[in-house]
Amino acid sequence: MNKINFYILNELFKGFLLILFIFLSIAWLLQFTRLMSISNLLQIDTLSILELSMYLIPNLFTVILPFIIIIGLSITFIKLFKDREIITIYTLGLDTAVIIKPLLFFSAVIIFVSTFFNFYVSPNVYEKFKSNEYELRNSINFEKIIFSNFMELNKNTIIDFKKENNQFKDIFINYKDDNENIIFAKSGSIKKDESKYLFSLTNGFKLTILKNENIEKLEFERYNIEFKDQEYNEYNNFDKNTSNFLEDIKDKDYLNLSYKFYDSFIFIIIFYFFYFYNIKKYKFDIKNIVFFILTSTIILLLNQIMKNINSSVVFYLIFTTIYLSFFFTIFYYIQLKSSE
Repeated sequence: MNKINFYILNELFKGFLLILFIFLSIAWLLQFTRLMSISNLLQIDTLSILELSMYLIPNLFTVILPFIIIIGLSITFIKLFKDREIITIYTLGLDTAVIIKPLLFFSAVIIFVSTFFNFYVSPNVYEKFKSNEYELRNSINFEKIIFSNFMELNKNTIIDFKKENNQFKDIFINYKDDNENIIFAKSGSIKKDESKYLFSLTNGFKLTILKNENIEKLEFERYNIEFKDQEYNEYNNFDKNTSNFLEDIKDKDYLNLSYKFYDSFIFIIIFYFFYFYNIKKYKFDIKNIVFFILTSTIILLLNQIMKNINSSVVFYLIFTTIYLSFFFTIFYYIQLKSSE
């Protein structure tokens, strides 16, 4: 590569990294905000949520990478066009080969990175995210709770307590079974064991309001009680996004494999379309760039719709072939009309 090749390659990566930083930051912040809702139970600190959100980055990168490439290519070549740098290249007697070399190298790097993330990194890291998210959602660490403010354990149980020097004081429990019950204890311990909340209480009393409105009172020095976590679910890793390439082959999940292959192949379509429609035809005005962006985005959206439908591998391949054939037919028709 000569200096001009390296300059164009440098501009491609600068545009790519700029859009990557913006898009990835926005996507990550949106997911981080969503995950912060988990902390409503007060037992999860912000640092744990922040750590959990980091596991989402490879998956977010894989999802938004095609859009980053579309916008990055457009911005880079709009800049080169506005600064008259492409005109200067042609004025020097050079042709599109000067642009093809860095573009091919850039596209090869992007396709390799996309394939590596799509087939291996993203599924493995996302599996860790799902596992850690499950642990956070289904385990309350009472030791981290500063105050309870009448916490609802389930639809029939509310608790409240004070915490002094890591000791639970003035524990209040209101729960309903066949009757309404109120428990108060001066001190005690509270633990979460998978699907159960375990309370070991000392020095308190229990009031039971019977259906005939009579009240039974039980005073105790020590009292143990447990409640079932009605929202507890066993971890089930049934998510295709957590299956890497080897696991798909082992499970004979050809549909998921076809998703991964097409997600990598789609970059070839984007680079091919941009080169033949914009670079080769020297179309860098806003109208043609917008047409490139909209057309490429439609292809991505159609692919995502097909993924959400979760059809058979045969239907997915047939539908993909049909709309790509339609796309290329329209593309070549435009090319033919513009050359007349």
